[in-house]
Amino acid sequence: WGRCQMLSIKGISTTVGQEQQTSMKEKQVLEDSEMHLARRDTEALFQEQPETGNHYLEDTLLQSYLKTHLPPKVLEEVHQDLERFGNRLLTKIQPLSWECELNPPVFRQYDAWGRRVDHIHTCSAWRRMKEISAEEGLIAEAYEKRYSNWSRLYQAVKLYLFSSSSGGFSCPLAMTDGAAKVIESLGIPGSLKNAFDRLTSRDPEKFWTSGQWMTERRGGSDVANGTETVARKQPDGTYRLYGFKWFTSAADSDMALTLARIADAEGQCTQGSRGLSLFFLRVRDEEGKLNNIQVQRLKDKLGTRQMATAELWLQGARAELISAEGRGVAAISNMLNITRIHNVIGAVASMRRMISLSRDYACKRVAFGKLLKDHPLHVQTIARMEVQVRGAFLLLMEIVRLLGLAETNLASEQEQLLLRLLIPVAKLYTGKQASAVAVEAMESFGGQGYMEDTGLPVILRDALVLSIWEGTTNILSLDVLRSLTKSQGQVMAAFLSTVQKKLELASGTEELSLGVQQAQGAIGRLRQFMAAAGSEQALTMELAARDFSYSLARIYTGRATSGITEPGNGLGALLMEHAARPDASSTDVCAALRWCSQELCPVAVESERGSYGRGAALQDSALVFGNS
Repeated sequence: WGRCQMLSIKGISTTVGQEQQTSMKEKQVLEDSEMHLARRDTEALFQEQPETGNHYLEDTLLQSYLKTHLPPKVLEEVHQDLERFGNRLLTKIQPLSWECELNPPVFRQYDAWGRRVDHIHTCSAWRRMKEISAEEGLIAEAYEKRYSNWSRLYQAVKLYLFSSSSGGFSCPLAMTDGAAKVIESLGIPGSLKNAFDRLTSRDPEKFWTSGQWMTERRGGSDVANGTETVARKQPDGTYRLYGFKWFTSAADSDMALTLARIADAEGQCTQGSRGLSLFFLRVRDEEGKLNNIQVQRLKDKLGTRQMATAELWLQGARAELISAEGRGVAAISNMLNITRIHNVIGAVASMRRMISLSRDYACKRVAFGKLLKDHPLHVQTIARMEVQVRGAFLLLMEIVRLLGLAETNLASEQEQLLLRLLIPVAKLYTGKQASAVAVEAMESFGGQGYMEDTGLPVILRDALVLSIWEGTTNILSLDVLRSLTKSQGQVMAAFLSTVQKKLELASGTEELSLGVQQAQGAIGRLRQFMAAAGSEQALTMELAARDFSYSLARIYTGRATSGITEPGNGLGALLMEHAARPDASSTDVCAALRWCSQELCPVAVESERGSYGRGAALQDSALVFGNS
């Protein structure tokens, strides 16, 4: 305030210089008014909260994809249901999601009288999420096959819309879907029919969720050497399991599939993957008592805190052998494929959520005299993230489209080979994308992005698990190499053939010609690398595995070498295909071309630099450990 500024307060006219002449009462009025004005000025600094509307109706890429691919009758029914579901997510489910975050599970080991109870308490919102999952058929839709080969894609779309509003419940749904897939692949034997029916039920009273108990005290993806759990056969043909499960997600689930080693009459077990068998068990009996299981503790995780993840002692847990003896890894592979696809769903949904919020915030936040949306650099940053999520979304849709064909026996041999390759590629790649986009999008909110009560840090924390759970980037890169070796090159042939067909389709669109040329060049460099690598030692391909997998992802969807959210971001055969549609928009063409403007085949570049030889490996070791 200036010393001579005039104030009019309840009819009192005064100046700051005359303040000493006012009565005590008038002075108090002045002070109260000044404090009120100060509060009002502070309130004017508050920022408007970013909001989103109906997730489905705001996702124009999703709608255009469905319009392009679904049969008209299916599209009509699906569109109506997704619009309804989008409204339910906005008005009913999203509030429950925040409740799940604010009320994480609590473990009570003993009751008031010292009796061990091992009770995991989850909040009412979490339990309501389970009911909603059944009501919406989030698992059932894939197994009812109402829309034949499109049922799996439709399920994936609903899960994609649900994921960012699920309060972490998408994780138990992933394992539930995986368990149902395993049982279905076994022919739904009579002893498992009840479990299958419950896993795929739309009735909240009957619906079950499943756990996936693989990780033990040695941890990691090396289950062949890390699994210590022993199964002892009982006279009635069932088994008792003894061991320690170090990381069991969704420990409040109704059932679980788990690996164990069957002990022979002398108590000896076969080691390695050939000694592992797959078992089904109920976590609790009909009265809610644990099945000879003790809960050691709940895990204190960086993210996904809404979900109970526990350490469990199996002390004679009753279980049923459901795989052939020694064929546990092969039997559970179906579960891993499904959970990895769910991981991709979560990654794409997370990116879409962050970008949607960032976009809305740009239309509300004023900085340096104008809205963020009127700052070209800010919009450029969001645009680069948008290209990322577009590529990731189309890759997800491609995978679930192929899975739907495979599940209805409509997939060609080439499509089955392609699916085998794309699942690990998509999982490892989108997991990295999600983390990078979450960090970049958080920055777009400035300091508010760092505040816990905005909910934005939750999205970041939960995204970070996506590159770790169900196989780290390196583990899955090696899995990609195994798929090439086991198929004797057929997988790679299917990949190259499919990409070539998509590019031929795009070559008829003049606006995409430059992108097609860049893509063809990348494919040529990839072929040259593979031809050269074929005569090299195994070390070369192991060192190249990560860059090779990235190259496949970039050629099928895209990314630049200079960073996930940098310009260009690789090829995008899927983006090119989408942009070549008769009714494609200029935005579709722009996104496809931006994928094409940077290096598309990093494995070829690094190979030319000598990054994969024995000398490079020695240099890597010296850099990491030389000064240790």
